[in-house]
Amino acid sequence: MEFIIFAAIAYLLGSIPTGLLVGKLFYNIDIREHGSGNLGGTNAFRVLGIKPGLSVTVADILKGTVAAALPLWLGTELNGVIIGIFAVIGHMYPVFARFKGGKAVATSGGIILGVNPLLFGIMLLTFFVTLYISKYVSLSSMVTGVVTVAVTIIQQEFLLTAVVSVLTAFVIYRHRTNIIRIKNREEPKITWM
Repeated sequence: MEFIIFAAIAYLLGSIPTGLLVGKLFYNIDIREHGSGNLGGTNAFRVLGIKPGLSVTVADILKGTVAAALPLWLGTELNGVIIGIFAVIGHMYPVFARFKGGKAVATSGGIILGVNPLLFGIMLLTFFVTLYISKYVSLSSMVTGVVTVAVTIIQQEFLLTAVVSVLTAFVIYRHRTNIIRIKNREEPKITWM
């Protein structure tokens, strides 16, 4: 019963559609009607600009971090990494936004920040190095997931490896149309780096 309660809380936390809220409350814009139509940070950057995009990304990261930290904060024996997965599911399929959410990148990273800050730092470095080289946010996200899996294997953190593998699979699945666009050279590149 305890697991179900924490999983439900994490899912509802992940379901908070930060991109939608920031766009509608402060800019009177529904970002689902612009850009990629996605509720994540990348589309918020594209549609709303740097500051709101950064705000959405940070909020989405924190959804994962808070969900992963909840068991520790409330003194339970539940594993925060497992509970954090439900925040990612909520972010991808939010009950508060007709089950159409983001692509799992920021919230997945937030889980790692909550349980292994050093690994989160490696993720950030990987993401920005790949982004600098490729100029593709989507490719950088997927490469970061694969590198993170490899690092957890090297660190012999096998539960984390399993969870990060699942999260990376989510990220790659959610970016399947981006993969096709990259292959066809139709994926938009960033211009600010």
